[in-house]
Amino acid sequence: MPARNFLQYLVISLKGVAMGAADVVPGVSGGTIAFISGIYEELIETIHQLDLGFFKVWKKEGFKKAWKQYNLAFLLALFGGIILSILSLAKLISWLLDTHPIAVWSFFFGLIIASIVYVGKQVSKWNASAVIAIVVAAVLSYFITVMEPVGSPESTWFLFFAGCIAIIAMILPGISGSFILLLLGAYEAVIGTITQFIDSIRTMDGALFMDAFVKILVFALGAIVGLKAFSRVLNWMFSHHKNLTLAVLTGFMIGALNKIWPWKKVLSFRTNHSGEQVPFLEKSVLPSQFEGDAQLWLAVLFVVIGFLTIFILERVAVAKKAD
Repeated sequence: MPARNFLQYLVISLKGVAMGAADVVPGVSGGTIAFISGIYEELIETIHQLDLGFFKVWKKEGFKKAWKQYNLAFLLALFGGIILSILSLAKLISWLLDTHPIAVWSFFFGLIIASIVYVGKQVSKWNASAVIAIVVAAVLSYFITVMEPVGSPESTWFLFFAGCIAIIAMILPGISGSFILLLLGAYEAVIGTITQFIDSIRTMDGALFMDAFVKILVFALGAIVGLKAFSRVLNWMFSHHKNLTLAVLTGFMIGALNKIWPWKKVLSFRTNHSGEQVPFLEKSVLPSQFEGDAQLWLAVLFVVIGFLTIFILERVAVAKKAD
């Protein structure tokens, strides 16, 4: 694994912050951010290699050797940024989505379009299998975005299952983990549990704390199992079928554009953990069919800003590699 200094680990933490910010928004994937920021393959490989052999190396060669061999400094910096982001930026992003939804979704739309171009350029060989992979993945991803969310009891086993499935989506470019939680009917439960956990610390309520802690622990265990299992698949795919894998990831992001389309017609509402009515089922419509101010020029501006953000990041990354 590459040797890094403090500044480089700080940059990785900032990438984690961006991933966390994306993951709290239903429709935006933290995996996409990881891919365009150049850490995706290292993340998958590091998670894939993480096993109980860590303790054997620790016992035989010392903790420092084990820490370095398993690239744990990278994981600590990245997941530290993700957790910090989720705890600190979730309310800000929610506020922006409530007050400036068209501008925010337009920015994300431009970001994903640029990501599609970026990932698509990594496909080295355009053959029949690559084209079929893109089409199938795009269709599958699209149908995921139009599925009607289903409810489910807030039981322990379901929280474990939800964690397992959501974490897979969170590391897969094009599919949002929080949106998968919404489809499963678990978004309310997870957000409510996090809120409950924070409230229990603020009010020093021991019973409330333990209830929330156990639920978060079960969800986290499900996420760890899902992450470990799926990283093995992704690592194998990148090692043996990288071109096909990149084509699939490109297709997933193309299909996900429907979810991020700025202009929506609300078909039904749901009650969130705060007791507020928020959109539950939506349909993408043309700006001319949008009920209210379509803010077309503002949307175009933020699409361009989102696109240029990825374009500039790519150019900077290319320049650094050249040096």
